[in-house]
Amino acid sequence: MALMDFIKKQFIDVIQWTEEDDGTLAWRFPMAGMEIQNGGVLVVRESQMAVFVNEGKVADVFGPGTHKLTTQTLPVLTYLKNWDKLFESPFKSDVYFFSTRQQVDQKWGTPQPITIRDADFGAVRLRAFGNYAFRIADPKLFHTEISGTRETYTASDIDGQLRGLVLQNISNAVASSGIAFLDLAANQLTFAQALTRQLAPEFEKIGLKLEGITVQNVSLPEELQKVLDQKIGMGMVGKDMGAFMQYQTAQAIPKFAEGAGSGGGGMAGDAMGLGAGVALGQVLAQNLAAGLHPHAAPAVSAVAAAVGVKPEDVMATLEKLGDLKAKGILTQEEFDGKKAELLKKLV
Repeated sequence: MALMDFIKKQFIDVIQWTEEDDGTLAWRFPMAGMEIQNGGVLVVRESQMAVFVNEGKVADVFGPGTHKLTTQTLPVLTYLKNWDKLFESPFKSDVYFFSTRQQVDQKWGTPQPITIRDADFGAVRLRAFGNYAFRIADPKLFHTEISGTRETYTASDIDGQLRGLVLQNISNAVASSGIAFLDLAANQLTFAQALTRQLAPEFEKIGLKLEGITVQNVSLPEELQKVLDQKIGMGMVGKDMGAFMQYQTAQAIPKFAEGAGSGGGGMAGDAMGLGAGVALGQVLAQNLAAGLHPHAAPAVSAVAAAVGVKPEDVMATLEKLGDLKAKGILTQEEFDGKKAELLKKLV
């Protein structure tokens, strides 16, 4: 019976891993019912490392190359097993292969906005996304901390953990970069470098090396984007108030004309709205030139008279219409028609 058991034993002469491109980070060589032949060969290819585990402890780590396995070339194993130097029988250990290739295009992003501190806006809820690349740098540490005794361990198994590390460190990365939020979009490379510096030590703690990270987009939630747009608009006003007023007046004239025309005045109503818009532009220019002093109030009253034709303001409105006719903005026919409408209010 002992002889039959010996014959049934399978001895391993070559230990190797033909790695497939499926994101596998760690793979345990199948050892069930088999033993490593003393003098066997371990083949570790470029972009791989192999770890021998004996009685639950990492005994040795092998880099790329072809290694002949004997009790003399495995001094750590020999020490653990207390083997005699002349011992030549097969031995059994678990062998794990680790891929040290870069795992590229790993996605990260903020499922929900995260709050950061900003010098301009105070607290800002930020959204961002991009990708990153990493590789196994310390297979012994990765084995003891992450992959353990599993038959295979893939990049997708650790994806959630690494995404969490990225999100956890974004706030600190923004703070350490010294970049204001408004400048983040234009300095995504600097932001990515700051994020790399922040994350690299966290990856090293589990035996990984962060090869690089990209920031492809930085944005605010929609409601805060509207506030940002308003702030940008106010910044434009501060730079050139006169130009901003002229632009606003030009945009307002068609709206005044449309509002007046919808009141049933036809061409005369359109001219009335146009005149009111022009009058508004003149008043804004006068007020701007005068530094918004109180004496600008009469001009504002004139605009109010031109826009709203209340009975008490009929005469002032007629005077304004006369000015518009004199400037050629209103024709005589349009002036007479609007004059007749206003005079009816005096009856």
